[in-house]
Amino acid sequence: MIEAVGLTKRYGDKTAVYNLSFQVRPGAVTGFLGPNGSGKSTTMRMILGLDNPTAGHVSIGGYPYRKLPNAPRQVGALLDAKAVHGGRAARNHLLSLAQLSGIPARRVDEVLGVVGLQDVARKRSKGFSLGMGQRLGIAAALLGDPQVLLFDEPVNGLDPEGILWVRNLMKSLAAEGRTVFVSSHLMSEMALTADHLIVIGRGQLLADMSVKDFIAANSAGFARVRTPDTEPQLREKLAGALTEAGGHVLPEQDGALRVTGLPLPRISDVAHDTDVRLWELSPHQASLEEAYMRMTQGAVDYRSTVDQKEGLQQPLPPGAQPPMPVAGQGQPGWYAPPPPQQGGQPFAPPQGAPGRPPAGAYGAPAAPGSSPDAGPANPYAQQVPQTPPSQAPGHPAAPQAAAAPAPQQAPAQPPAPAAAPSAPAAPTKPEDAR
Repeated sequence: MIEAVGLTKRYGDKTAVYNLSFQVRPGAVTGFLGPNGSGKSTTMRMILGLDNPTAGHVSIGGYPYRKLPNAPRQVGALLDAKAVHGGRAARNHLLSLAQLSGIPARRVDEVLGVVGLQDVARKRSKGFSLGMGQRLGIAAALLGDPQVLLFDEPVNGLDPEGILWVRNLMKSLAAEGRTVFVSSHLMSEMALTADHLIVIGRGQLLADMSVKDFIAANSAGFARVRTPDTEPQLREKLAGALTEAGGHVLPEQDGALRVTGLPLPRISDVAHDTDVRLWELSPHQASLEEAYMRMTQGAVDYRSTVDQKEGLQQPLPPGAQPPMPVAGQGQPGWYAPPPPQQGGQPFAPPQGAPGRPPAGAYGAPAAPGSSPDAGPANPYAQQVPQTPPSQAPGHPAAPQAAAAPAPQQAPAQPPAPAAAPSAPAAPTKPEDAR
């Protein structure tokens, strides 16, 4: 078990951690959450004896880390996956750690197989990807088969298969009775992995409870109710009845109703009593991310702002109007409209629309005389000159005998030079040869 009592750490006039007290119990995965700069990494460094606390103390199994006998056999940690000599092979890196802690060499090959790096064990770690480096760091943490494990962002850089593997690994380690302390910014992954949460903000403790209790304490569930879209009067009728029954009703953008303060069976009874048909009646519970954002919104030090693009936007031409905001933009389920077609029309009319000639390939006008039902023309085919109907053979107005050629007018400009011959002429001078 890890126990921190009154932990405080100051760097000059900066207080990174202040009066932090908590316990990490064995047999469960404990998530360590907090915004950037909240003191999570500093706390983990103090647990491992890498930083000395300004005040307070922290112990593992009742002892400070530095006083644990053969600490690598009892505590495994991954704080920085890149803290590896790049010129050393993966197996040699783990072998050096094993020799320092009295761990048999066969254990190195075991953990390489556990993390899936047995095929690259002889390769230098400087050529590893971010995900492979994470796997090597996890292997180093598992090397001594410790009872206490600390992981700082263990899934950073891993692919989906690797993330699932880490999730199952954490759960299996906790199921064996080990103490597992995991720091992460991936709320969705913590919701699936952690059993207990410790949340800090600006170095102070904000929450110490189970995941289920944390979500319930920092969010409010609601029921989503939808009536037939073709009968809006039913929605208004139901909203009034639910309000009279003690519920709080809010309209949503898609026409549904968000109801709080009433359980689902009561909402169903009210709809039945008012003779209103329901298309949807579903419960909704906030996610861990929503609950976390609500709790830590006042403890965030680094907030993003809207890009004003000051001095980068081109001035509008005289008489032009600024673009109008698009309704619904930025809302869930909104998609950008297709780009305008050539000619400035925002949406192309359907093929065969009245007053529009049939379109050819890529929206270009079709050739004269082409059938609207014909397939799209080949955009790379050469255009065949069209013969006027009056000159077509067999046409009534076509002459039966060839007429004398009309005198040609002198060209206004000299004719273009003839094409170059297929083979170059033999050079007559050394300069030509070059």
